[in-house]
Order: sequence, then C-alpha cells, then structure tokens
Amino acid sequence: MDLGIAGKWALVCGASKGLGFGCAQALVREGVNVLIVARGAEALQAAVAALLADAARPTATEVLAVAADITTVEGRAAVFAQRRDFDIVVTNAGGPPPGDFRDWDRTAWIKALDANMLTPIELIKATVDGMAARGFGRIINITSGAVKAPIDILGLSNGARSGLTGFVAGVARSKVASQGVTINNLLPGAFDTDRLKATLQGAAQKSGQTVEAVMETRKKTIPAQRFGQPAEFGAICAFLCSAHAGFVNGQNVLADGGNFPGSF
Repeated sequence: MDLGIAGKWALVCGASKGLGFGCAQALVREGVNVLIVARGAEALQAAVAALLADAARPTATEVLAVAADITTVEGRAAVFAQRRDFDIVVTNAGGPPPGDFRDWDRTAWIKALDANMLTPIELIKATVDGMAARGFGRIINITSGAVKAPIDILGLSNGARSGLTGFVAGVARSKVASQGVTINNLLPGAFDTDRLKATLQGAAQKSGQTVEAVMETRKKTIPAQRFGQPAEFGAICAFLCSAHAGFVNGQNVLADGGNFPGSF
C-alpha cells in the first residue's frame, strides 16, 4: 500500500534506537524525509548510517540528525534551527525510573513532566499551526501501555503520560482537526528494546533468577507469547502518519500483543 506521504518531512525524537528508530525506518522506507534527534551523538550517527544504507529507502529520501536533548529548551532550539517546518512529528522520550512514590520529590516529578508531558506539548505547539496552514499534519506521541493499565512502580510515568493523554484528547478535537491535522498516541506494551532488557535484568537480580528465565516468564503473560519488535511498531506509526489515516484522530492506539485484558 502506498501511504501517500512520500516527500513529506518528519521529526522523529529518540530515534537512535528502539521504537523511535523503528518509526524513523518505516517512514524513510515510505519516502519520507526525516530529521532524527537523540542525545547520544555516536548512536545517532550509527542510526543515520543504517537508515541511509537501507535498501528499501527511496534514493532521494533525506536523513538529517541533531544530537540534542529534546526535553530541553536548548535541544528544541537546535532542532528547529536545522529545520522549522514538519509535516509529521513523532514525540518520544525515555520513561522516568520506577520506584516508590514516597521517595519522589518535586524535582523528580518536574523532570518526569518535562520529558513525558511538557516536551510533547511544546513540540505540538511549535508545529501544529504550520501543519494546519498547509492542510496536512500527523503528530504521534509514543506514550505507554501503562496509560491504560497503570503499573504501581511506574507512578512518574503513569502521571506524566496520563497528563499528556488528557491534553491530546482536547487539542486533537480542536479546529486543527478540520484542517487536515491528526494527533494520536501510540501505546507500546513489551517491545524488545534496551529499556525492556534493563527492566528484566533488574527483575532478575532482585529475584535471583536468570535473565532468560525472567524473559520467558514475562512472555508467557502476553497472549502473543512474545515481545514486540521495533519494526512492527514503526509500521503502525507509519500508517497513522499516512494519508489513509486522516479519520483516525485523538486515539490511544495500543500495541501490546493482546496483553491489556479490557474490552475497551
């Protein structure tokens, strides 16, 4: 299927690896020019090289990169100094650490809100009016399956991402919806990423089990009996960014292998 977005420009955050890279790769394969951003310059350049070497990439497709922390004012300024207008924006930032809410002070909460709520809002604010003026825009916020099924030790993430979810529910249904702009959230479950591996290693150390044993136990809790792959997450992202998804707006799209047990 031709997604109808070849030649568009996309900003993809946290794109040096994992789910962000999966989204960037899927968009590049559709002929979308991308500007990818991440904090680690070395990993970012490796991602650029991988995207440019992808045999499925149309040869005219551009790949730019900015090594910056998108959660800071300076990081966002560096991105928009490189390119101002985008047709597609994929917001993505690493989740805050797990723990007991009794141990989190105001600084911890502000940091979580900055990364997982306020930064996406700032990126939306910076790009949505230009999208509306051009008559096309797609904004995808990578949040978490924990928005639908909160996890007790992930209170910082639950709170910040739920705040973003509430904001998006309103702004997605504002005037921009009639101007060709959609805003959706993409909620990953357990995907095979470095963050998941680190979480499982921590669980293994705590339980005294091997990492392999913890992984197998976790897989068995998922109806699909496996972890998701970044490439398939990217494919979902690319479709939501496509010309065919113009009637999908203000939604929380869950990709978790059937793990969430609810009907809605």
